[in-house]
Amino acid sequence: MTRLGRLLQSRNFIFLLSLVLGLAAPAGSHWTRYLMLPALGLAMTLSAMNISMDLFRSPRSLFFPALGGILMSYVVLANFLIGLGAVLVGDEALWTGLVIIAAVPPAVAVIPFADLLEGNHAYALIATMGAYIGALIIMPLISIGLLGTNFMDPWGLLSILLELIVLPLFLSRLLIRRSWHTRLAPLQGTMTDWSFFVVMYTIVGLNRDLLLAKPASLLPIALVLFSSMFLLGLLIEWIGSLLHISHDNVVSLVLLGTLKNYGLAAGIAVTLFSVEASVPMAVATFFLIPYVLWLDFRKRHRWHFR
Repeated sequence: MTRLGRLLQSRNFIFLLSLVLGLAAPAGSHWTRYLMLPALGLAMTLSAMNISMDLFRSPRSLFFPALGGILMSYVVLANFLIGLGAVLVGDEALWTGLVIIAAVPPAVAVIPFADLLEGNHAYALIATMGAYIGALIIMPLISIGLLGTNFMDPWGLLSILLELIVLPLFLSRLLIRRSWHTRLAPLQGTMTDWSFFVVMYTIVGLNRDLLLAKPASLLPIALVLFSSMFLLGLLIEWIGSLLHISHDNVVSLVLLGTLKNYGLAAGIAVTLFSVEASVPMAVATFFLIPYVLWLDFRKRHRWHFR
């Protein structure tokens, strides 16, 4: 394989390229925005090919992973965001955006990320589904309690469940039944990485101007969101090692406890509040790429707590 071919299959190169192009050539993001859902759906489908449907035959075995998703996304991450934000963030619009982030369920990308990072992607799938179902009750409580308004869209949450979780599961079964998954297996990792390239480039490109307009004023919210990924992720990993939780489950718990659905949060902020309220989502997506690269680096070099 040529050097260029190896480079085009390198996850670090692909993710860094999405960040660089998003900042340097954002114009294309206005076109690739229409490819975001198909790209994420493709990544989900490829990841779901590795999940056995036997997982769903015992409803009792689904309860604790689903509960784990709710606990990590809301008890751990939401409280961390709101608690640290209450201390550091004084701007009303930025605070509104931060509360919206805390209220939404985890990123759907947690599932394929768990696959990429050698986590328990089956656990991540059930936990994510559980968190979305739990969000039907938790989102109104957070939004009314902290902002005085209910911005939850139950149909929107159900739509995400169907389009980005249930449908990819169905398509993955179809690929397996027709034995296409064996042909796709050698390309699965590269196809998934380039799918995330589309998503990440689009998010960074669309939010470029917001990110670069007043960088100094964004330091408090940046500190909160940076800490909610890098520092909280380390804390979850450390506690997981103390409790002797298996490494693959810890990886999934770290992702569930550090990543929110920033796209959904941004849509709520712009639609119901203001463009300024969506700035925290732009800052979060800016950190997302270095964070995933950092997790991938730790996976490759096995820098884990023992």
